[in-house]
Amino acid sequence: MLRRDVLKSLAALAALPATAWAEEPGLQLAAEATAFDQDTVLDRARALARAPFTPRPQIPESWRNLTYDQYRKIWFDARNALWENSDAPQRVDVFPPGLYFPQAVALHVVEDGQSRPVRFDMGVFDTTDKFPDVDLDETLGYSGLRLRAELETSGIFQEYAVFQGASYFRGIGTGEIYGLSARGLALKTGDPMGEEFPDFTAFWLETPTPGSDSIVLHALLDSPSCTGAYRFEITHGAVLEMQVEAHVFARTDITHLGIAPLTSMFLFDDTMRQRFSDFRPAVHDSDGLLIHNGAGEVIWRPLANPAALQISAFADNNPRGFGLMQRKRKFSDFNDLEALYHKRPAVWITPGEDWGKGAVTLVEIPADLEIYDNIVAYWRPSAPLKAGSQHQMSYTLHWGADPVVDVPDMPLKVLNTAMGGRPEGGQIIAIDFEDAAHVPDDLSAVEIILRSSAGDTSSGIVQRNPETGGPRLAFTFEPGEATLAEFRAQLRLNGAPLSEVWLYRWTAS
Repeated sequence: MLRRDVLKSLAALAALPATAWAEEPGLQLAAEATAFDQDTVLDRARALARAPFTPRPQIPESWRNLTYDQYRKIWFDARNALWENSDAPQRVDVFPPGLYFPQAVALHVVEDGQSRPVRFDMGVFDTTDKFPDVDLDETLGYSGLRLRAELETSGIFQEYAVFQGASYFRGIGTGEIYGLSARGLALKTGDPMGEEFPDFTAFWLETPTPGSDSIVLHALLDSPSCTGAYRFEITHGAVLEMQVEAHVFARTDITHLGIAPLTSMFLFDDTMRQRFSDFRPAVHDSDGLLIHNGAGEVIWRPLANPAALQISAFADNNPRGFGLMQRKRKFSDFNDLEALYHKRPAVWITPGEDWGKGAVTLVEIPADLEIYDNIVAYWRPSAPLKAGSQHQMSYTLHWGADPVVDVPDMPLKVLNTAMGGRPEGGQIIAIDFEDAAHVPDDLSAVEIILRSSAGDTSSGIVQRNPETGGPRLAFTFEPGEATLAEFRAQLRLNGAPLSEVWLYRWTAS
């Protein structure tokens, strides 16, 4: 289970003030340059995979032993950003090493086919007088980077993406705040022997052309099981787009490979509100897994915070897209003035080619606090990756409030799922769908498809929700002796899908 403060520390740092200039402001590039082309990182990853895994050296202990409060006392001065005071359309900040980030990440700038390293320099950071003395040696480097551009106002460079920690990265559409994360690769997620976390060990930033709203970032991935070469083309906007090309080279046999993994947090909503004493009606970064499968079905699976670890696999062949959504978009859905969960992005992933047989996999981990990331979703290929072989894939991530693309004739979305006990026993389950022009005035014409793997369900009733204007499907569930039940429900009209397929796993708590 991951602590969310590992990933959220950046947001706190970004809010701290910049108070002093470095003596020579600006990130400094080393004098030496080497040739760089589209095969440079690929060749390095391939060669690295032929050798045994060698852990990177750790930074000095004085950095690794920083407390969270001490780490907050050092921050990057944005006036030292890469390409500051130039006509480049992007700015790049760096983050200090230490605390959760015990190893440095190499950073390079590419221009005119030449790559030059970015030197580590304490002068680009500001500190308070509470920041302790730390050792400086050749193991030091930056722990990650942040991308900024003129998103809303000319001359004001706002952040829109962060790469820091293992192979984690995050993005936001303009006007949003950070929420869920993506990763370069997931290995052995949820396996009894423990998960393996590959690292991005080096980045190469291509110098953007004036006026461009895109930037290209290359990344080298390394872990005991594999290496990887990644290319990100990142375009900011109301919906942030990341086009990813990746080659993975296996050092060992890999039977549990997670492609395009997403990591999020789900604590509670109307399906299990009674478990938490909280003034807020819901707490989550994402509320559902959306899948557009190879057969053309659009599936909505509300997220859960189970009492025990649960893993769901949605078998498929050539998925058309999947992602973790945040469909609740009103402040009143969360009533939280600090976390602002209604402004967290959703992420939609579109494969760039046929991915073959496999499963969209959902891992839900029990959590009692919102500081934990307890949700993971990824594509797991059916075929293992043999030692010495490689796997190539491409995909696009869209980050935004409603980032779903390439889903023609999108059926009615599920807006909310609520459930609770009733005095005479059993559960009432209510599913609200959005309104649309093709929803008939007479809802008696709507056909209900409802199945349960255990227990007994009523036939269900469809009524119009006066607040949303859309249909609500409600039914009762009597579990009997069952401790687990898999539900499938859908609204249909004239024999065709009217709504998404709603799937849910109920467990006795």
